[in-house]
Amino acid sequence: MTQQILPAVNYHTLPFAATGYCSPLIADFLAARAPLSNFYEYNPINPDFHKAMLLKAAQPLRRDILADVLYAQYRHMELREEVRANIGLLQATNTFTICTAHQPNIFTGYLYFVYKILQTVKLAQELQRKYPKNHFVPVYYMGSEDADLEELGSINLEGGKLTWETEQTGAVGRMSTAGLEKLINEIEGATGYMPHAPLLLDILRRAYQEHTTVQEATLFLVNELFGCYGVVVLIPDNPAFKQQLIPVMEEELREQSSEAIVSKTIEKLAEHYKVQATPREINLFYLKDNIRERIVREGDMWKILHTSLSFTWDELRAELHAHPERFSPNVILRGILQETILPNIAFIGGGGEVAYWLELRDLFRHHKVPYPVVLLRNSFLWIKREENNRLKKLGIAPVALFEDTELLVNRFVHEHTNAALVLRDEYAAIEKLYNELEEKARSIDVTLADAVNAERSRAIKSIGKLEHKFLRAEKKKFQWQTDQIRHIKDRLFPGNSLQERKENFIPYFAQYGPSYFDDILKAINPVTDQLMIISEL
Repeated sequence: MTQQILPAVNYHTLPFAATGYCSPLIADFLAARAPLSNFYEYNPINPDFHKAMLLKAAQPLRRDILADVLYAQYRHMELREEVRANIGLLQATNTFTICTAHQPNIFTGYLYFVYKILQTVKLAQELQRKYPKNHFVPVYYMGSEDADLEELGSINLEGGKLTWETEQTGAVGRMSTAGLEKLINEIEGATGYMPHAPLLLDILRRAYQEHTTVQEATLFLVNELFGCYGVVVLIPDNPAFKQQLIPVMEEELREQSSEAIVSKTIEKLAEHYKVQATPREINLFYLKDNIRERIVREGDMWKILHTSLSFTWDELRAELHAHPERFSPNVILRGILQETILPNIAFIGGGGEVAYWLELRDLFRHHKVPYPVVLLRNSFLWIKREENNRLKKLGIAPVALFEDTELLVNRFVHEHTNAALVLRDEYAAIEKLYNELEEKARSIDVTLADAVNAERSRAIKSIGKLEHKFLRAEKKKFQWQTDQIRHIKDRLFPGNSLQERKENFIPYFAQYGPSYFDDILKAINPVTDQLMIISEL
């Protein structure tokens, strides 16, 4: 197979807060502005990693269990040397992890899955250079207990949507991969002509046809794609990991302490921002076979919703100690588990993840677990050569694409027309005329001034309507160009969303092969408030 060489590219950056896709909470987070700065430990643009390492080093950790379980999770596949070395390093007290978390979406789901994992790699590399006496391991923490198959069971590909048709229920990570070969065949139909499609399809088939569960398939897939960078995949759905969280889970079941603690934080956050996650009375699910259902307390009994299962306190406590793997933290407690089992100093997440982490600092303090550096994941816009050439012909800079489409179209027409579409002189003339009329009216009868001003308003509205008609007529002369602008915007912002929130990595890998990841890795700035635009030349 001939090696596909990535095209030359240009890079442009744009403050994420200026993209139009940034919530007020994330804008204030990136700017380290009050009052939001009261809800986290480390500046998100200039974090004190040294302080984070000191605090983490003081936390009791079962590094031996961590390494043993990780080796066991990889036992059914070839363990890359880079990954083996990093798992070994996790047993040393001077090793720390850089972590991102995501559910096991089929075929990785969205592009930002790739960005998050590569950002952990880049940050680990940079910290290794800055602190050479320590070691830093990138970790993908798999949210395999998520039961939202509607979200996890489909991908967007080449303008269409592929959906896994299965009747399975419960934790998606535990589901059988049966039936996914049909989607792989559809992927082949959409990408088979691309240079690296055979390699990609081979990886996908080995992942989903040679492994019995979605979490095992995802582990294999991430290892094949990112193992060369030393990325370690961790599946927390394991009794040895859950065992370490028993004290927290027992308190949650008995005292329901999380709700009170997090609700106080949310109350303060809600004064300024939209709340991301709301705690339950009990923030644990019961996870067994094909069910993952909420645990609720009713008097002296603990019941599993939508089942006939119920427990007395003694029975529930015995179940927890005998089978901790049957208890699954929700979004409120997931981070506590992550930071209990990992020597982690930094967590990389999207806007929604950052928002809920900002609700949790006091909960971490309550359980005496160090709160990590929280970083917003990198965002990218990849502009292919054909689209970039069209933009050049139109004279539109890549950063301008983040404007509203119709504003961008109007600005293009204004900049390229020879007609006077903005009637500034006419507005000025109207104002001058009616100012004089108002003065005359007042000299005759002061009550006539209102009548003059009413006529002024009508005249200004009439000029505005004419201006709109002039612009609409002029747009017709530039229809080819304006259609091109709308087409490019639709391609690069599918569903008026960021590219990374809709597209999948598959067509990029099928075209460029593994070097696509290398190019993204070069462009990543692991601690930044900028969105990166990559334009093919």
